[in-house]
Formats: sequence, structure tokens, C-alpha cells
Amino acid sequence: MASSSLTLPNHTLASLLPSHTPKSQFSVSQYLPLASKSSHSSFYGLKLSYSSSISIPSSSSFKTSISAKVNKGQVPPAFTLKDQDGKNVSLSKFKGKPVVVYFYPADETPGCTKQACAFRDSYEKFKKAGAEVVGISGDDTSSHKAFAKKYRLPFTLLSDDGNKVRKEWGVPSDLFGTLPGRQTYVLDKKGVVQLIYNNQFQPEKHIDETLKLLQSL
Repeated sequence: MASSSLTLPNHTLASLLPSHTPKSQFSVSQYLPLASKSSHSSFYGLKLSYSSSISIPSSSSFKTSISAKVNKGQVPPAFTLKDQDGKNVSLSKFKGKPVVVYFYPADETPGCTKQACAFRDSYEKFKKAGAEVVGISGDDTSSHKAFAKKYRLPFTLLSDDGNKVRKEWGVPSDLFGTLPGRQTYVLDKKGVVQLIYNNQFQPEKHIDETLKLLQSL
């Protein structure tokens, strides 16, 4: 029987591999200060769970997440949500007086607790300006009730189930869409937006900016 042989091209394995290696790799720590020894963390108002791998949204999805739908000078979409006592509250209820509507990530997280307590401590100033304060997050009514009781919050907290109102108002997310945004709106007596303020990392600034505007009206 005739023997046969297989002749391979004259290439070594090294020649088939890329001639260079990347000089640097993306580091999640550049953007999120995640704890290295725990799979759970709390970061500026959001309860986080994460694994060793993370996917980064494309630039196109990031641009979509920061496009606001409600602008200064507009009347925002109406809503009816349940408060911490399970009662329905409509935005129209506040027409005829200024109202501060602030969206925050979650109950019982450091940044959100600091912000809520700052609104509480300045609540008399808001009342003096004739304004109502309303906080909105995706937490349920029982979470809001416990949160309000624990920190003696004198104002309304509304449960935005599924973040429907947040989406309708176009509240932008932060950090590549990983955090629900912390955004405050001040509506005048006619229900028209006079101020939009966003600051994820300095929650107390929301109180300073809203009072400054209310006192000028």
C-alpha cells in the first residue's frame, strides 16, 4: 500500500498570533468604587449586587439614558401614585402652590437618607415658602412607611412601581445607566417646571438650590 503524508504550511504558532498585546484594559474601579471582598455594596443611594464580570453599555445606550423629557418651562406628565400610607396622591392635588418633586434611588441608602433628612431639617422653610415636598422612588409603600417613621419625615413619599413616572419624566440615570438618577424639580403654582437640579453625589445641594429658587418666587 502506498504511504501518504500531510504537509503543513511553513508557519509557526507564534506567527499566527497577534504581534502585540493590549497595553491597557478597562478597569471597573475607574468608575465604580466596588468593595473587593463583598458581593454586595451600597453606593450613593443604590443597593448593588455584582459579580466579577460586568458588561458596559454601548455609547448609544448611554446617550439614550441621559436624554431628559421634561424641561424647564414645561408642564410635566400627570401622575397618581400611592403614598407611604397607601393612599392615592395625584400631582394635580398640589396645583395652586409650589411643589418640590424629588426623585431618589432608594430608601435606607446613605445618600438618600442624607437627602431626606436634609429636606426634613429644612421643612419649615419650605412651608414658609408655601411649598410642598414630595419624594419619589421605586420602593413599595411599606418601605416608604418604615423609612418615613424611622427618620421622622414630615413630607409625602410616593411609590413609583416599575419606575413608570421616572421614565415618563425622563429622569436620567447616572454612571452609564447603573444608578437611578437623583433629580429634583420645582414646579410653580401653575404646575410649570421652574428648576431642574441633578446631583447624585451631593444630596444636600438639592435642598439649597430648591430653597434658593422658592425664596425668589
